[in-house]
Amino acid sequence: MMIFPAVDILGGQCVQLVQGRRETATAYGTPLENARKWLDAGADALHVINLDGAFGSAGANAGMIRELIRETGVFVELGGGIRSREDARAWLEIGVGRVILGTIAIREPEVVRDLSLEYGPGHVMAGVDARDGQVVIEGWQEEAGDYLSWAERFELLGAGSLLFTNVTVEGLCRGIETGPVARLLERTRLPVVVAGGVSSAADVRALRDLGVSGAVLGSALYSGKITLEEALEAAR
Repeated sequence: MMIFPAVDILGGQCVQLVQGRRETATAYGTPLENARKWLDAGADALHVINLDGAFGSAGANAGMIRELIRETGVFVELGGGIRSREDARAWLEIGVGRVILGTIAIREPEVVRDLSLEYGPGHVMAGVDARDGQVVIEGWQEEAGDYLSWAERFELLGAGSLLFTNVTVEGLCRGIETGPVARLLERTRLPVVVAGGVSSAADVRALRDLGVSGAVLGSALYSGKITLEEALEAAR
């Protein structure tokens, strides 16, 4: 199971939010220095979110993200502000390992199919952000249907993997909910990376035992509630 340290970028800074709310942002320095910190601690992949893009300013951090990819040379999965095929193509062309398609995958599901055919499924990850069993989009403000049904549809469209974010527990550092993850794994054969609530080695072990392919560490990692070394050991 892979561990993905989160590098969320807002206003040129690496930040962590609580429940996705911009006003809760805590800054931790530059994205590149944090990326290097996690790589030096043993990570071999990064989960990068362009929060300015998610909030409507997609081009704000493009240069910074390009630099991060160039300077680290590791596998990067990237989401936030990908609103079109052209946005996704641009990121893939500069070396992003896979793009995370969130709202656009719900609004225009054929984009998942088209990009998977063009670049290969391994480069296309569909985002399944769920609250109380419902997919939520547009900054988690709008419900868009059953999360299990969407997961099945993304698999049929050719996505190579799923990012499941449990919005209910995201950013709270209170642990995961295994039930929604287990139900998702029963309904899809795709590799699933889990975000939201991962706060302890026990959480990582629980996800490992369920059979997920990866876990994203965000607020708990930055606050010191769990160390990257602990997470990597638990994932093994």
